[in-house]
Amino acid sequence: MTAGQLITVEQAEQLTIDQVHELYRRHVSRSQVSLIGSFGFGRDLVDHAEGCWIHLRDGRRILDFTGGVGVLSHGHNHPRILRARQRFQESRRMEVHKNYLSPYVAALGHNLAALLPGDLTVSYFPNSGAEAVEGAVKLAYKYHQGHRGTVLHSDIAFHGKLLGAASLTASPELHFRYPQIPGTDSFAYDDLASFLLALDRHTTAAGESDVYAVVLEPFSASSLRECSPDFLREVRRICTERDIVLIFDEVYTGWGKTGAFFHFMHHPGLVPDIVTTSKSFGGGKSSISGYIAREPVFRAAYDNLSDATLHSTTYYGFGEETATALEAVAVAVEEDFPGRARELGELLGTGLAKLAARHPKLVHGVQGRGALHGVFLNPGPKMPNALRSMLPSSAARDPQALAKLLTGAVIAALYRDHGILTFFGSNRLIALIVSPPLVAGADEAELFLNALDEVLDQGPVRLLSGLVREKVAG
Repeated sequence: MTAGQLITVEQAEQLTIDQVHELYRRHVSRSQVSLIGSFGFGRDLVDHAEGCWIHLRDGRRILDFTGGVGVLSHGHNHPRILRARQRFQESRRMEVHKNYLSPYVAALGHNLAALLPGDLTVSYFPNSGAEAVEGAVKLAYKYHQGHRGTVLHSDIAFHGKLLGAASLTASPELHFRYPQIPGTDSFAYDDLASFLLALDRHTTAAGESDVYAVVLEPFSASSLRECSPDFLREVRRICTERDIVLIFDEVYTGWGKTGAFFHFMHHPGLVPDIVTTSKSFGGGKSSISGYIAREPVFRAAYDNLSDATLHSTTYYGFGEETATALEAVAVAVEEDFPGRARELGELLGTGLAKLAARHPKLVHGVQGRGALHGVFLNPGPKMPNALRSMLPSSAARDPQALAKLLTGAVIAALYRDHGILTFFGSNRLIALIVSPPLVAGADEAELFLNALDEVLDQGPVRLLSGLVREKVAG
């Protein structure tokens, strides 16, 4: 191959949608193209994006109410984030070299320690949320010097799709059984009796625990449920009593999403041993994550010369990623992201409750907190034959198929008829996820609520028929 056969950045930006489809089918994933097309997407290309809005090549403007599935709390291309990255690039700062200590890593670690409660003061910065979870679990195992062999997670957990993180994930989305790390067990979410039973299963007759870590989402973003304060405090008490490392996964809910910088901070005095973060931590521009540990836990595990590099990476976010995260955290603090989330929560909570009352046959529930809500639709008992015949046999047998299709039909109608982008969660019950970026305001919330009201007015038959027509036309 010669350089002339390679596609340049400029040429990539001029590809047509048909050319993009063809390249995806050849070199990325044919099924991904088909899956996106099943819900009325995949025929548009983005020109640029700013704040809450995506501007398509054909001139249309789309309100992005997905919040980048948690990544875009700052919105698209926040000006302060862009300026921080531009300064880094124009100054020709050094990206990565393990023989030099990074001022950005040092400053970011300090800032996280200043914002988090208790002695959550020691940070490590990998690239993704799943890596942060795996690093936290590995730290907990090392803290116990390998003398304990069990890690507990909830029955609705979603911690990532790497082999280790997926071993702690209980979502039906991960339907293929990969190899798992040894010693995992689960308990019912927000159920103290179930948690105690799980602990008892791994406690010897002499009362010695084999559990080295409990990994828990205080707010489950994939199912829109949150643990009660009493449950969280009792889990914390028991973990302290039995010297179990308590890990809170706040990859989605960190940086203000539910109305506190981290969801567990809604409960004063509650401090985990480790908390994980990612998604909006990078300001929508940088792929960076982190785990922040209580000082005694980290020091006992790694703070000696022989173990100092036992958990490390070549990249480690030394340069532009950590510089970006510094600015992203500053924006979240100075623009009061938790306060913005609480304001959005008031608007969305009230508005969605009214929609549920207006459409009782179609909406059987709404729940959430801050800028993260879910709308649960009632698909009825039967799938129309015309729709069933279009599905692969495995999908037609899926007990959630009709709920997915109806929620997908609402998503397609919001996009097609109102220029609003949403998505659905697939952990147990299917929900239309309402997760606006934290730069959204009252006008955007009202625009979304009015559009959703009009879409729900169509009723399930018209919505599903519209999805069928769109699928056929596509």
